[in-house]
Amino acid sequence: MNKRSFVWSLVSLLILASLMLTACGSASTPAAMPATQAPAPTSAPAVAPTSAAAANDFVARAMAGEFKGKTVTATGPFVAQDATKYAATMADFQQKTGITIQYNGDKNFEADIKAEIEGGTPPDIVDFPQPGLLAPFAKEGKIVDLSKNLNLDPIKANYDPYWIQQSMLAGPDGNPIMAGIFERINVKGFVYYPKKAWDAAGYQVPTTFDQLQSLMDQMVKDGTTPWCIGIESGSATGWVATDWIENIMLRTAPATDYDDWIAGKLKFSSPQVTNAANIMAKIWSNPKYVYGGTAYVVKTSFGDSTQPMFDPAGPKCMMNMNGNFIQSFFPATAKPGVDFGAFYFPPIDPKYGSPIEGGGDIWGATNNRPEVMAVMQYYTSAQHLKVWMQQGGAFAPQKDADPTWYGNPVDQSIGTALKNATTFRFDASDLMPGSVGAGSFWKEMTSWASGSEDMATALKNIDASWPANP
Repeated sequence: MNKRSFVWSLVSLLILASLMLTACGSASTPAAMPATQAPAPTSAPAVAPTSAAAANDFVARAMAGEFKGKTVTATGPFVAQDATKYAATMADFQQKTGITIQYNGDKNFEADIKAEIEGGTPPDIVDFPQPGLLAPFAKEGKIVDLSKNLNLDPIKANYDPYWIQQSMLAGPDGNPIMAGIFERINVKGFVYYPKKAWDAAGYQVPTTFDQLQSLMDQMVKDGTTPWCIGIESGSATGWVATDWIENIMLRTAPATDYDDWIAGKLKFSSPQVTNAANIMAKIWSNPKYVYGGTAYVVKTSFGDSTQPMFDPAGPKCMMNMNGNFIQSFFPATAKPGVDFGAFYFPPIDPKYGSPIEGGGDIWGATNNRPEVMAVMQYYTSAQHLKVWMQQGGAFAPQKDADPTWYGNPVDQSIGTALKNATTFRFDASDLMPGSVGAGSFWKEMTSWASGSEDMATALKNIDASWPANP
């Protein structure tokens, strides 16, 4: 299980009732995606497109009513609140086109989708939380090559080339196919803080790493602990540390080095990775900087680590760096922009700009029926995501996204930083071989954080664990 799926599995346990989207857009609570026999692929539409709606402009054809009464089945790992938000954001499309999107979320997504696709009963479209999960099905020829069905010119114009690159996966013959569309993303490397106490203390949001260092020292002088950190996460314990290193790496080395690191061409013990790890270690190892010290960091879950920021008697620590999903672990009464704020973890070496790390949901299609292609094309514009952006929890990778669409000031600040980012890269550990990214990297960072080994030993041990044939 990748760390993002693990996190959202934990989030789902906080929800009292799981609301699922049915064919009419109302809620139900299926435990998993039922086997749905998808209709056979259709090579031509039932109604010839008009001159105003070109053959490969499936959205225009859908809006003209050509596919009214058709159903598109869908599945993915998002359930409960996220499934409800998906229903809301797709309601306008369904109402205007007459196409029903029948989404069933699945908490056991990774195992069940494999059985459905290999068993010949896949849904029409599938939301994969990372490209690595989609890749095997593309290689097996089970996924539609969108480059042969959609007009790529407007898609390429509305996405950073990185997203197009990440959607190109090896097909059955080894040549790349466009295996999916990135619909929405999550972002990491943002620092959350208790706004009322922050403002009362007169603290300013740092825009450089030197300013962040000065802020940490000022907090210590004021008798306040700067950081709230916890790395416990069940079988995924340690991922918080990997996120820190990845974010620092992007701010201290070229993106090409980051890419080589993911590919195993740049060792963990290299000067670049060692430097990033040591910058993190300088903060984490200082008991004046981290609430509770080493023992607290190792035994406290990443979600619970934020609670001292909201202590009724006053914050016990002032900052927590995490992904946007961490907001789900804040007190239910905490209001963004009022009770908490967030800022971008500042650049360290200015020549590397303002990079952002995160993850993304990539939708793949299992057939090329025109109504299916209409939904896939619809995903390529941020307009389709507007309702979800307003409700919170989704960030748009499309260039036509307007930061004012985000429903609260915290998400707006994150959305603005995303739009202005000089570089975006996927979470490195999610793209490394599983035995490393979800294995030795987490394990060795936990060993280092607990004090059982030094950083140099941890990094060398990760290098030694890299598979010969990943």
